[in-house]
Amino acid sequence: MEGRRSLKIVVCVRRVPDTAARIRIASDGKSIDTSDAEFVINPYEEYALEQAVQLKEKHGGEVTVVTLGPEKTTQVIMKALALGADKAVHLKVDKIPEDPGSIARAIANELKGSEFDVLLFGKKGVDDDNQQVGPMVAELLGIPCITQIVKLDVSDGRGVAHREVEGGSITVETTLPAAFTAEKDLTVPRYASLRELVAARKKPIIVKDVQLRALSLEIISVQNPPPRPPGKIVGKGVDAVPTLVKLLHEEAKVI
Repeated sequence: MEGRRSLKIVVCVRRVPDTAARIRIASDGKSIDTSDAEFVINPYEEYALEQAVQLKEKHGGEVTVVTLGPEKTTQVIMKALALGADKAVHLKVDKIPEDPGSIARAIANELKGSEFDVLLFGKKGVDDDNQQVGPMVAELLGIPCITQIVKLDVSDGRGVAHREVEGGSITVETTLPAAFTAEKDLTVPRYASLRELVAARKKPIIVKDVQLRALSLEIISVQNPPPRPPGKIVGKGVDAVPTLVKLLHEEAKVI
């Protein structure tokens, strides 16, 4: 990679409700009421974006942000540009669909024929938790995909990624271009300064109206989880142990 040309990096980001927002079910019973929610960049994509900027700082190159969403997504795009992206592509739709396949097809159609080395996603969206869009886009583009990475190095047309697994880690090497999905331990996202926020307004944003294909997935209903049953006090000290063990075995069925 080094000595041939600088890196071309694409980061796919998503607009999601702040995880601190209070969740309310909308009147249709099939969606979440976001009328007064604050929206942010999906946290896992902040890790991916920081990784992209660090790669650019190390190897030189360009970082392009791609996002699919409604008009209000511009706020998230500006934040991404302030954090170090060089330009953005806004695939504009009325609302983000629930179907990850539809999202993946729209992004893949945008990237087909484009020249890039590294394609970064968050490992999942904190709103739907499906963990599917990154691998789907990679499959549609016919490129390798390494998920949930905690470290990434690139050089000489190859990428080496590290994934944490129970009891250890896995190191995976791949040719580029390749896609990677970011785990939270990948990087520590930076904060945008006032100067960077102002400079972001001068960076190019390409807006494209997108018509999504028919959805293959539909949410039928959304429900709050059932309330937790009240706790039970079975006694104090060692005398309560036999009763506790019996309840854990016969009622809770956890032992």
